[in-house]
Amino acid sequence: MKGWVIHGAALAVGFLNGLLGAGGGMVAVPMLHKTLGSTRQAHATSIAMILPLTVASVFLYLQAGHLSLSQALPYLPGGVAGAFAGAYLLKKMNPVWIRRFFGGLVLYSAVRMLWPWN
Repeated sequence: MKGWVIHGAALAVGFLNGLLGAGGGMVAVPMLHKTLGSTRQAHATSIAMILPLTVASVFLYLQAGHLSLSQALPYLPGGVAGAFAGAYLLKKMNPVWIRRFFGGLVLYSAVRMLWPWN
């Protein structure tokens, strides 16, 4: 039974990532935390899972004509720098604060989706 739960959660992660362009981590991190037991491992494994899913989504969005790489390029240097900073901080932060930060980000995202401010 545990295998079916993992496959179902992985399907949800891929679906959210493909549909929304993000959000898969909100399913992946709690699932991985429950199965791996470590906050750091859950976050790191979530990133490793989402990278190939994101590449697949980018390919499909490019093929459909919904994405212009020239529009995305200005954001890449900051995104890469932020990824390195986040990975560095993941090693240094107390797991309790990692979970609190992640929970706060999920709540903020929920509020933004329910009550858009623009």
